Amino acid sequence: MIQNKRVVALIPARGGSKSIPLKNIKMMNGKPLIAWTIETAFNTKEIDRVIVSTDHASIVSVAHQYGAEVMLRPDRLSQDDSLPIDVIRYCMERLKADKEPAELIVYLEPTCPLRKPEDISDCLSMLADPVKGLSSVATFKEADLHPYRAWKRDGGKPSMFIDGAVPWLPRQQLPDALQLNGAVYAFTLDSISGSSISVLSDRCGVVKMPKNRSVDIDDEIDFLFAELLMKREDTND
Repeated sequence: MIQNKRVVALIPARGGSKSIPLKNIKMMNGKPLIAWTIETAFNTKEIDRVIVSTDHASIVSVAHQYGAEVMLRPDRLSQDDSLPIDVIRYCMERLKADKEPAELIVYLEPTCPLRKPEDISDCLSMLADPVKGLSSVATFKEADLHPYRAWKRDGGKPSMFIDGAVPWLPRQQLPDALQLNGAVYAFTLDSISGSSISVLSDRCGVVKMPKNRSVDIDDEIDFLFAELLMKREDTND
């Protein structure tokens, strides 16, 4: 709870990953991948409930093993093209029906195991600040490719993706460029009540995370890289 507002953490974890079968429970440094996110949520002091949304029995078992609640999702929300916002709205309607609504929701994808409790707390602190007047906050990292250095192929010839961009400028002279890192999305219940497909509202705040905590696992290379970073951090500790 923060500013007397109840906080629920929602962890989406369907079983149908194509890049890595059952990726969300693949072992990483001695624990299933999703366990790192569940434990981080429990270690975030502002979070009141931790709920895993899934369609797979094995993920249910792992979620219960690490103390999370489970909310089963219907097949229509477990497809490759299912939208996060639809999963979120479904879960919030279920909570509302059980007379357990939350005022603030934190959406934590299990594919970002290197986030820390303070990353979540920073988002919630910004979201709950009445002076800022925000309805959503997300974590970002420095963009892997600056938009000024992106190209497109037009008629077989390369041209700048952004008209007038100068790709030859030193990095220090380029404007700040960010990209979502997928680690934390925090938002008010009211902000998802419309029909938009976006998890983020127009009144959105930014929390910038360092690159070493911003790995979002999509394939085996990402998985191995995250394991290496995690082991390196353990060694440094």
